[in-house]
Amino acid sequence: MDANTVLLAVVVATALSFDFTNGFHDTANAMATSIATGALPPKAAVALSAVLNFVGAFLSLKVAATIATGIVESGAITLTVVFAGLVGGFAWNLLTWYYGIPSSSSHALIGGVVGATLIAAGTSAIKVAEVVSKVLVPAVLAPLTAILVATVGTCLVYRLTRNVPEELRGRWYRYGQIGPASLVSLAHGTNDAQKTMGVITLAMIANGTLAVNAATPFWVVAACAVAIALGTYLGGWRVIRTLGKGLTEIETPQGFAAEGSSAAVIFVSSHFGFPLSTTHVCTGSVIGSGLGKRLAEVRWGLAGTMLAAWLVTLPAAAVVGALSWFAATRIGGATGVAVVFAVALLLGGALYAASRRRPVHAGNVNDDWRGGITPARTPETVS
Repeated sequence: MDANTVLLAVVVATALSFDFTNGFHDTANAMATSIATGALPPKAAVALSAVLNFVGAFLSLKVAATIATGIVESGAITLTVVFAGLVGGFAWNLLTWYYGIPSSSSHALIGGVVGATLIAAGTSAIKVAEVVSKVLVPAVLAPLTAILVATVGTCLVYRLTRNVPEELRGRWYRYGQIGPASLVSLAHGTNDAQKTMGVITLAMIANGTLAVNAATPFWVVAACAVAIALGTYLGGWRVIRTLGKGLTEIETPQGFAAEGSSAAVIFVSSHFGFPLSTTHVCTGSVIGSGLGKRLAEVRWGLAGTMLAAWLVTLPAAAVVGALSWFAATRIGGATGVAVVFAVALLLGGALYAASRRRPVHAGNVNDDWRGGITPARTPETVS
């Protein structure tokens, strides 16, 4: 087995590791509101989401094509560049998960790839117009659209059922919420799993295994579907708690409106091949559900913290991607890539160990919000 084949194998393993973190980081997007309102038990919610993420990964390849050929020039990409970009996304996913911040896995990945490409091949290798039109513009429009749709939807569901007894209305929307939540999970698989498919395809093109503009192989689709489903089943409880309990106290009609709004916006974006952030959309929908209900409180301080994280996601991941490329190149070859990969895993393990000191899990994820993601200590230690 030659060095390039080994290097490609490491890149694929890194990509699937990123896909796994994408799954547990973004479980909140689909199921946080359903868990917060009691529409689904926490463990059942993540299991359902995992199955639907898996199915969704097979429904479309338009976003994969955008990542593979629409962000950077394929001819300027090497396996080391792809690897470094993945490390940038991987690192940002783990850091924001630790702090319970619902940030964009999509933008972390794109930022990492752009940063590594920029230092390796220069600005000419970046498709600036495409990055603006297919990444930055949707990043602004998606959450604003979701806020608007969810605000209107929440107003409507309360107005249309204003004469229905509260207990009956709550039961209706609790059951009804399961449908939109399932659609969001399906949409998440359709949109997010494809990003990793696109990066693996990009790596195979760089290695000469595939021709430029070649279709994504089926084994890549299947592997990414499994990785994101496993990550989703693990359950990113820290982020689920922030999105479900931190931004606003969600009632079942609000949850129904938020989930429906998110599913609609994500499916439309996937149809047009926009690799938008499902996190931005779902967060916007939760904020809209708070705005649409009279006297509901939206915690704008927390929303501001999340916005700040969103603004630095692309540049932060780009810096890590660039540094990873520099370190791997200075060491050289497959050895350099292996060393950087090992360091990334060690840092990830350190964050996981730190999170065990104050764990968030299925048993305490719905505890009252007291200004932080970590509830009072409990004897349970399941992540």
